[in-house]
Amino acid sequence: MEHSHQENGTVAMQKPNTGAIWRTFWFLLAATTIEFIVAFTMTDPSMKMLRISIFLILTLYKAFYIVGEFMHLKHEVKVLIWSIVLPVSFIVWFVIALMVEGDSVLMVR
Repeated sequence: MEHSHQENGTVAMQKPNTGAIWRTFWFLLAATTIEFIVAFTMTDPSMKMLRISIFLILTLYKAFYIVGEFMHLKHEVKVLIWSIVLPVSFIVWFVIALMVEGDSVLMVR
């Protein structure tokens, strides 16, 4: 814990910010619960793309939330945030493009 010195020479302890920790816990718990509900209720093969889309969106949302909270990125300047988000989005796009193109090559046979 950090200490702050007061004018009379005594040391005061800062209160821990447990509210932010609990808020993060409840958010991640809710998102994970939604993922489990989707996994166990959307078993119809015709809903496969919708299920994958929901998983992808929730996973990316949780990832950005974790990066913002635990790596303190949400408190940084916007230029730094975009310098991290933009390359990651291109990498995600690249991986999706490779998966789509790789699948089409297999279907040509």
